[in-house]
Amino acid sequence: MLAGRRRIRMTRAFSDSDAGEREIVGDDIMSLAEIGFLSRLREETSNIMDQLKQLIREVPDFPNPGINFYDITTLLKHPEGLRLTVDALAAEFEGDNIDTVVGVEARGFIFAPALAYHLRAGFVPVRKPKKLPAEKASISYDLEYGQDTLEIHRDAIGEGHRVVIADDLLATGGTARAVVDLVEGLGGKVVGLVFVVELEFLPGREKLAGYDVRSLIKYQS
Repeated sequence: MLAGRRRIRMTRAFSDSDAGEREIVGDDIMSLAEIGFLSRLREETSNIMDQLKQLIREVPDFPNPGINFYDITTLLKHPEGLRLTVDALAAEFEGDNIDTVVGVEARGFIFAPALAYHLRAGFVPVRKPKKLPAEKASISYDLEYGQDTLEIHRDAIGEGHRVVIADDLLATGGTARAVVDLVEGLGGKVVGLVFVVELEFLPGREKLAGYDVRSLIKYQS
């Protein structure tokens, strides 16, 4: 059974009794209570991510021989696992004054609206061609074999809007980079990108250099 759900916050009030027990770290002054809290927070977060990872089914040789497929449907069907995942995604950008969460077709649509709800932001879909009815901006990008195209409504992102891009998986980074370019082309500011799963053995972060990229569950192979 998973540990109880808890919203993770990086701030905490401390009583005056903590004064005097302080350790200087660089330019910061932290009480021993603060240091202990942050240590416990890191341990708790690591434990939660380990539990979520156990809910993901690994399917060997899918869709091709030699490929290990990480199937999140087993995580999604687990009520507490799903709640913990959404809470953890929201905690990554809580308090950052996000205007819009952009979700990428198709599995990004599972997480982005829930994340937007938690952040009190709007949700904007990025879709495959010929799915959106109004005036669109589009971008084509290279895949391993061929090209793909994504589209977004031109009025979906306002000038200076603070945007988080959410998706289920960071692999090679091509799709995520294309969405960044779409958002910035409409005048939005990409505050960060967040993924449920990251395949660290692939160069996804290289294509997103200079951006705040976060992920919950990481695989090295």
